Amino acid sequence: MDFRGKKYERGSNWSDPEVVELLQLWADESVQMELESCLRNQHVFNRIAEVLREKGIHRTGDQCREKIKKMKLEYRRIKDNSKAPRGGRTWKFYEVMDRVLTSRPALAYGSLSGSMMAQQVLQGSMVESYHHQFASSALPFGHSQHPELMEIKCFSEPNMANSSRIQNVVPRPGFSALHRLRKKRKGQRMKDPLDDLLLKTLTSQRAMEERFLQMEERRFQRDLDVEERRMQLEQRRFELEREHEFRMFNVFAQMLSILKQSHSGSSSSVAMPRGLDFSQALSEIAGMGGGGSDPQETRARPLTERRFDMHGFCNPSNFQRSPYLSARGNVANIFRGSTEEGYKAYHADKYDEDKNPNGIINFGTSENKLCFDLMSKRLEEQLTQTDMNLMEPPLLQYPDWKGHMFLREEVARFLTYYCKAPAPLKAENVIVLNGCGSLFSALATVLCDPGEAVLIATPFYGGITQSVFLYGNVKLVYAYLDSKITGTSTRPFQLTVEKLEKALQDARAEGVTVRALILLNPQNPLGDIYSLSELRDYLEFAKRHELHVIVDEIYMLSVFDESATFHSVLGMDRLPDPQRTHVMWGISKDFAVSGIRFGTLYTENQDVANAVASLCYFHGVCGPVQHKVAQLLRDRDWINQVYLRANHARLKAAHTYVTDELKTLGVPFLNRNAGFFVWIDFRKYLRTGTFEEEMLLWRRFLDNKVLLSCGKAFECSEPGWFRIIFADKTHRLQLGMQRIRKVLEEREQEIQAEEKEQPCQSDQDGKADSTDEVIFVSRHQEPTCAGSSNLGDLIGLLQQQMRSSDWLQKNTAEQFAQEKPEIYDVFSKLVGKQ
Repeated sequence: MDFRGKKYERGSNWSDPEVVELLQLWADESVQMELESCLRNQHVFNRIAEVLREKGIHRTGDQCREKIKKMKLEYRRIKDNSKAPRGGRTWKFYEVMDRVLTSRPALAYGSLSGSMMAQQVLQGSMVESYHHQFASSALPFGHSQHPELMEIKCFSEPNMANSSRIQNVVPRPGFSALHRLRKKRKGQRMKDPLDDLLLKTLTSQRAMEERFLQMEERRFQRDLDVEERRMQLEQRRFELEREHEFRMFNVFAQMLSILKQSHSGSSSSVAMPRGLDFSQALSEIAGMGGGGSDPQETRARPLTERRFDMHGFCNPSNFQRSPYLSARGNVANIFRGSTEEGYKAYHADKYDEDKNPNGIINFGTSENKLCFDLMSKRLEEQLTQTDMNLMEPPLLQYPDWKGHMFLREEVARFLTYYCKAPAPLKAENVIVLNGCGSLFSALATVLCDPGEAVLIATPFYGGITQSVFLYGNVKLVYAYLDSKITGTSTRPFQLTVEKLEKALQDARAEGVTVRALILLNPQNPLGDIYSLSELRDYLEFAKRHELHVIVDEIYMLSVFDESATFHSVLGMDRLPDPQRTHVMWGISKDFAVSGIRFGTLYTENQDVANAVASLCYFHGVCGPVQHKVAQLLRDRDWINQVYLRANHARLKAAHTYVTDELKTLGVPFLNRNAGFFVWIDFRKYLRTGTFEEEMLLWRRFLDNKVLLSCGKAFECSEPGWFRIIFADKTHRLQLGMQRIRKVLEEREQEIQAEEKEQPCQSDQDGKADSTDEVIFVSRHQEPTCAGSSNLGDLIGLLQQQMRSSDWLQKNTAEQFAQEKPEIYDVFSKLVGKQ
């Protein structure tokens, strides 16, 4: 054989006759047995290449191995996908590969139009001669190939005429003896027990490859589903924006119509709005259904008759008095609400991704579950430092009941920095207790006598009720906030001085003494952040009536959007009544460590400080914990550069996900940028506007393994509002929102079916239809003609529509001029003529 070196070898393209010759050799039983029985098979392909060279096909062993490998991959791809490649054409070598790799019996194919058979190249005696030589001397592997083995259907290609010729193989001397020797060795090797192990290894490897391909297919399908879901969200968001834009232009057109009539001397009256009042749109909600407690009746009842109602979901009717408890003990025994009921159910069936994937997901407890990794890592690093492991005798002894001075000094510096106090705060004004709940209890006890009251706006965090009532027997007087915008209000559930004045006067008219006012800033569950002017108005109101003001700022570092600015009472230049102003803060929310009970009070009134300190005997913080908290608050660089940045980014991402899901469902909510919660309007999913119906919906969520907080737990005056906590991991948010979606869809179908059977006149009147900010205007209640509304109502409606979205930011005059310059020029000329 005249083999002239590697540089004369053929390229990587194989002609069909060359592939046929390669498959002839590779498909031989002896070749297959040797390939399966050895890990290194390069020598086998080298011998195949030698035989091919004798036939005039100059290929190397590496080229032969790579070609077989590619053909096996193509075969597996076609077989796994169960479809033909390249527009449906059948692969010409599939049947041969399938028979060899699966040990199926040989299949014969007839010649087709436009095709040629590999055997047709070897016609007549040439075929017999070829197989004889191939069996006796050409194959160095010991087994002859059946004549019908390589009947392969080959489609004609343009270069088929120029393909390599198949030549007869010249037998090599002494090759038969070598073949018999190899066959003998192979027989011995097949008896080796390692062969079974090798076979199992190869089988496992093939199974792993198939498993990998299946996983890749599932991942690809999952990516497709996610992309499809994203497209649906984008489409839904686009539709909502178009509907919102249409409503705005509709209102604007009606305003122009009224102005035109007024300019032409029309008799229609034009009254500027003194406030936005959409009570008519909600009038039917308050009167829906006869069963259950009526919110208006609850408001109208005297405070003495509302004691149990304002303490949550107490149920004294089913209570059996215990002879072992005092009257106060019996009240504490029955003092339980929906939050406690849900909390117990959650701990009995807690969700776990691995151990209990069908458990309850907790969207009801206000905890930050997004930063456990940051805090645990930081605390572990601190534990390795010598200053954190410090255990001096003063830490193990009774401290000053206000707290160790080193901690109070650190808290004063911390609050001075983050509250932006105009002057350094003093350590002697700082008191440390085991949580803000204990601070509420202590302040209520030292500021009020039993039977007196504290003023607070609803909805509010329901735990305050327990804190002030169970210990001090102090009642709460409610200033009810409404979802509708009335009077001087500019947003839903807005706290105004007028509402505080009304609640205070009503309480005094009933003979109730009010001693203090509680402010939550940021507000829980609304997420509102009070402006400096609002804070000043509230403090001035309290000063006029000689009320103490308890300001809870426990979420002050959890404002996660740069567009929102938090203002602390301690940051004001001048307090109207500093001796009656008391500020609370703790680490449980802002630092995601609700299990570490630590709260602090800042007050300039030393009488209040000393009285509260006397109760610290029951609510103190142990010395080692005080030391570690002081070390944490001292690390200002880590707090600013690492923790707060990551915390705000994670809160914002989780908030965006939940609100986008609510927009897709068409559920109204308050869009705020502080805290861990979203205040959601589920009123359209209630059959009747009662708190009993609200509780049924709450239990429906709980039965579907998702825990929410209903409005009654926050003393909301309107049934149907719920709070959801979004400060949780992505996989729990996704699963929880899926369960919420399931409940709402089922509930909506049930209500629609009932409405078909018993048509309701109110239909959807009074339901909010915004998914960005609550807008209390239903499609049935929008003005339809210029004569049905005055200009003031329309202006107020247009203002509310604009506030509910970022339409004005997205549609500026400059952008309109660039997109539609012709229309903009015409409009500019018309304006110039005016």
